[in-house]
Parts: sequence; C-alpha cells; structure tokens
Amino acid sequence: MWFLWNIFSKGTHMLQCLCGKSLKKNKNPSDPQLKGIVTRLYCRQGYYLQMNTDGSLDGTKDDSSNSSLFNLIPVGLRVVAIQSVKTGLYIAMNGEGHLYTSELFTAECKFKESVFENYYVIYSSMLYRQQESGRAWFLGLNKEGQAMKGNRVKKTKPAAHFLPKPLEVAMYREPSLHDVGETVPKAAPAPPAKSTNEPAVMNGGKPVSKEASKPST
Repeated sequence: MWFLWNIFSKGTHMLQCLCGKSLKKNKNPSDPQLKGIVTRLYCRQGYYLQMNTDGSLDGTKDDSSNSSLFNLIPVGLRVVAIQSVKTGLYIAMNGEGHLYTSELFTAECKFKESVFENYYVIYSSMLYRQQESGRAWFLGLNKEGQAMKGNRVKKTKPAAHFLPKPLEVAMYREPSLHDVGETVPKAAPAPPAKSTNEPAVMNGGKPVSKEASKPST
C-alpha cells in the first residue's frame, strides 16, 4: 500500500516512469497511447476540485460526486492536461490568470505538475507567470472553495496544494493527435465558462488491466 501511495501522491509522471509511457507501439495513432489516471484532486483547503455542468470550476466537500472526477493525461515531461470526466472539458488558464474550461486542448490547458516539500502536488501554468519576478501562476481554491486567479496563488499556501486520489489507471489518446487549436487566444476581460464555437475534443480513457499496469522490466 505504501508503494502505491508513494507512486500516486507524487503525480502521474512517477507512474509513467514505472509503468512506461506505452506498453507497445500502436499501429493506429488514434489508439490510446498515453498512460494516465482517473482521479479526484483534494485541495488542502478541504475541498475536492470540481467542474460543474455549466463548465464553472469550484470546490466540493462531496467525495463521491462525479463532477470531481478528472482525467490526468500526461502531455509532456511532468506536464499534464486536466480533463473533466463528466463534461469532457479541459481546465485552462488565460493570460490574466483566470481559470476557464475549454472544449479544445490548447497550450493554455498545459499545467506543470510538481511535488511540493510536504508531498502535496502543485499545478502551474506552462504559459504564464509574473513578468517581473518570474513567479509561476498556480491552480488554486480559496477557503470558500472558489477558484482563484493563478497570479494570486502562492505555492507555499494550502490553496495551491492538491492531493490526487486515483481511482484507476487508464490509457488516453494524445490530445495533440486530434484537431487541436495551437494558437493561444488573447486574454479576455473575463474568463469564458467554456468554448462554444468549436467541436469538443473528447478523450475518454480506457482502463488498463492489472497485467498491463505492472512495471516493465
């Protein structure tokens, strides 16, 4: 149990290192190739991160709600996409630090996954940070369970600390293999609830069998 807990608590990049990014090379590039996890993200503030049906983000105390289930999909070295299992939308952060949800996987949907000194996991935008200090912008919830602007979240505070609680290992298609928008949209005065002018990029995970999830030798 300790071994599994150690793997999951340090994020999906550790899972990739032990299990391998792919069991074998798939002939069809549309087949699932990336090994990630279906998980809940428990914030140190006492809430589970959730995405509501309207695409809004906040926290919930309910540890069994489907709205708090997320696909954590590796899209680079210690870089993940966070996709709602219920809505199929991706979490993104714009140039003003606002969190929003996107039907398309774009550069704003990429978050660096790092393990903090207390073994909680922190997620920072791969695109944006403070221009003067270079300080990263983080995913975070306040004491009321509301989503915070990334430039107001400090990595040393509970608002930024998340504990993944994995439910299963799953295989995912690489988002970049789809009709993905690569152009970063300009920051809007207020974050949109979700994109509505493009078709959704769905990325349902396929559970991995016990034999397939064993570490490669």
